[in-house]
Amino acid sequence: MFQTRPPLFLLFISIILLNSGCASVQVADERDPFEGFNRAVYAFNDDLDRSILKPLATGYQKVVPTPVSNSISNFFSNLDDVVVLLNSILQLKFEQSLSDFARITFNTTFGLGGLFDVATPMALPKHNEDFGQTLGHWGVGPGPYLVLPFFSSRTLRDGLALPVDWELDPVGTVDDDGTYWATKALYVVDTRAGYLRASRILDTAALDPYTFMRDAYLQRRQNLVYDGNPPQSDIDDFDPFSEEFDPLADPGDATPGEPAP
Repeated sequence: MFQTRPPLFLLFISIILLNSGCASVQVADERDPFEGFNRAVYAFNDDLDRSILKPLATGYQKVVPTPVSNSISNFFSNLDDVVVLLNSILQLKFEQSLSDFARITFNTTFGLGGLFDVATPMALPKHNEDFGQTLGHWGVGPGPYLVLPFFSSRTLRDGLALPVDWELDPVGTVDDDGTYWATKALYVVDTRAGYLRASRILDTAALDPYTFMRDAYLQRRQNLVYDGNPPQSDIDDFDPFSEEFDPLADPGDATPGEPAP
């Protein structure tokens, strides 16, 4: 049953809070007060990726025909659109919600369960919404940057939002644990295969991959929360703990904002 699948990130949050009380480290970036711990987790995730996930994704890409892998990606994208739709509604984006609903309807029916994306050519674009963005939309600040085991870059807000997105995920309705984990494993490998080219660029372009990933994630999340129109502010002055920080501030204000995978 779904209850047998514990949210491992909650254990991580407990560990990081315990460790944060035991260490006194000079913070180089105010967005990243747990940088030492985050770098250790980043190294763990990177080793896991290089030793297991990347080889699996590379083999998957070589063995699975492109039309088949595209259909698998479309299938998971269609499931994700359910999460997008629910978060669009929670953000009161009603026009976008109608588009999301129509997209799911056409891809599920004419797209044979989502295996084919027939909605995009019909001017029904895929949107990107999750519960972390919903919290940001309603004024919840990002909090400190975190690197979670297995889940990579997050902010405290996005990490705490993960269980909600899991509950909204249609895969979570699968009762059989074997089927559930097999589906999740396929999703992870298929997703990682889609990032192979990006990881090669990261390996060759970034002097410090950790800093590159952190800044890219935060900027992307900032952009997603504000639907592509973030406040005009100096990201170096960004302070997620500031009482003056308002994620819903008018883009014309000088108030800092928050950033995105």
